[in-house]
Amino acid sequence: MMHGMTNLDAFDWRLLDALQQDASLTNGALADKVGLSASQVSRRRQRLEQDGAIRGYRAVIEPSAVGLGVIVFIHVALDTHSRDNARRFRDLVRLTPAILEAHALTGEADYLLKVAVGDLKELSRLVNEILMPHESVARVRSEIALETLKEPGLLPLPMA
Repeated sequence: MMHGMTNLDAFDWRLLDALQQDASLTNGALADKVGLSASQVSRRRQRLEQDGAIRGYRAVIEPSAVGLGVIVFIHVALDTHSRDNARRFRDLVRLTPAILEAHALTGEADYLLKVAVGDLKELSRLVNEILMPHESVARVRSEIALETLKEPGLLPLPMA
């Protein structure tokens, strides 16, 4: 797995940028965009995947189109700061499909969760029946997104 800056050249950077904009592009279409042959693109793409620079490909689904239009950010403080408690909470996060993202934080809360639910009743069930009763959780504070100004987007890649 790749960590930190690596030995990426200008073609790699252009390839990564093109793929993050549209991962459905064929190697031929990518070749036109980055100025390489389709076989060179294929080899580079495979190397970037194997090295961990490309973690995967997925469709970006509109939450409201699938009945999950309420986006909520939940701050969670753990009860005690032990390795076991953190592991139990991480297991809970992994097993809860509504949790889209989970980040360990500095500051007052230990974790920030981004969740997608269909309505406030689902949010209440998530907080009151899953998060709050969990042995590792001390406090939960929810904030409902009124509007999304910017979606998770493209990384600001250097164009070496």
